[in-house]
Amino acid sequence: MKSLRVLLLTQDDCAFCDAAKTILVRLEREYPISLATLALESLDGRTLAERGGILFPPGIFIDDEPFCYGRPSERALRREIERRMSVS
Repeated sequence: MKSLRVLLLTQDDCAFCDAAKTILVRLEREYPISLATLALESLDGRTLAERGGILFPPGIFIDDEPFCYGRPSERALRREIERRMSVS
């Protein structure tokens, strides 16, 4: 089964970032996901955000492609994960 790489761009004291991490940790238990986090304030984080059009945190990338930013939707994440897994 294919494993998806999910990257969460986050920053301190961000309620939506905390919510995104909670959702992704839950999804990591259900799907073959490799979850990593990166501080938006870091040089790599800022560069990635600019390149991916992430306007504010949290930013979520799936397999190096920008997926969403801002308030996360568990339903949308589930649909995208399932879509990507069915394509493989």
